[in-house]
Amino acid sequence: MSFKTCLRVVVVLTVGCMTAACSTPYTRQDAATGSFAFGLWGDMPYKKAGDAAKLPAVLDSLNASDIAFSLYDGDIKDGSSRCTDEIYTEALTMFNTLKKPVVYVPGDNEWTDCHRTNNGSMDPLERLDHIRKVMFASPHSLGQITLPLEHQGKPGEAYVENTRLFYQGITFAGFNVPGSNNNHIAIPGQCSFHSQRSAADCDKANAEYLARDAANIRWLAETFEHARRDGSKGVVLVVQAQPGFDMPESEDVDETRLPDVSGYRAFMAAVTHETERFAGQVLFVHGDMHVFKIDKPLYGPWNPLANFTRLGTFGSPSLHWVKVTVKPDTANVFFIEPVWVKQP
Repeated sequence: MSFKTCLRVVVVLTVGCMTAACSTPYTRQDAATGSFAFGLWGDMPYKKAGDAAKLPAVLDSLNASDIAFSLYDGDIKDGSSRCTDEIYTEALTMFNTLKKPVVYVPGDNEWTDCHRTNNGSMDPLERLDHIRKVMFASPHSLGQITLPLEHQGKPGEAYVENTRLFYQGITFAGFNVPGSNNNHIAIPGQCSFHSQRSAADCDKANAEYLARDAANIRWLAETFEHARRDGSKGVVLVVQAQPGFDMPESEDVDETRLPDVSGYRAFMAAVTHETERFAGQVLFVHGDMHVFKIDKPLYGPWNPLANFTRLGTFGSPSLHWVKVTVKPDTANVFFIEPVWVKQP
């Protein structure tokens, strides 16, 4: 049985708040019990979708909320525009507009897909190096107030973009697992599709994928080891890609074996393994779909893993964000609320 085939129940835990901030201030009781909130957003702004006029309202909403920090799950640009240096500096400006810390996770639009002719036929591996130097120049988070982060690599070097944070009893980890099949080229003809890449370029891409996939799995194992050691009640895993949960339904085919999502197979098998061995709750966050969605699509040998929840975040042209309130003393730990941002 595949890890995403059987359960399709979407559970919206809290809906209906129609104000920009959708929040109430912390109380002394909240602090005493370890309750706190964090935000999730990504896949914005897309200039070609006209998001520039909408983005300030999102930033204002995040700034007006009571969240302790936010996590951005990738795609700082749309998928059909050039991957020029100013894209990344503009993203830094956006993140540093936020009063609270923000943790950035890379997406496919800012590196994996930069080989496309409409992206400028740029080298994705060079763009990834640029991200590591520019977006992760400091060991701290982004934002006007920063948080110290643990990184898998040194600033500017390989895997520095994989981050970790332990906050009030919850372990957070970000991974460079982007769309476009995690930079794994597995389909004949895919190498040169809308691209001027050579076979040698694609061989380098696949080598990069294999090395990073192994590093991601190591980071995942270490994250759960830290969580168990520190007594975490919950683990939050953040990636950009939708890793195969929503492939087309079929009675005869294990959709997770299709080449379209082959680049996620080993990582998701490791996620399954670690979730089965973890006593607390696991919240798996991703963008890519641009659709707010909550379900339990991960399966063990026979049944859905009850302690695993998938959360897909909003994205262009729906510029909203998601608030998660953490209540460590409850069974579910994570309470999820879409925040609807009123646009001008």
